[in-house]
Amino acid sequence: MAEIRAEITANVWQVVAEEGQMVAEGDEIVILESMKMEIPVVTEIPGVVRELHVQPEDVVQEGDLIAVIDET
Repeated sequence: MAEIRAEITANVWQVVAEEGQMVAEGDEIVILESMKMEIPVVTEIPGVVRELHVQPEDVVQEGDLIAVIDET
């Protein structure tokens, strides 16, 4: 299992992936918004999205868990 974590403090603008969805390296999981800029959060490994820990309008802090990807 790989954890996707927030790299900055931001608002969750859009959740692109769904639990159970197959994702490839570089696919967007969520889009964050900070200072009127959209910041895509992408997966660096292929796999299945097992858990999403955010929803639109949530606020995440640096290091917060966004998603868990199952690499198997």
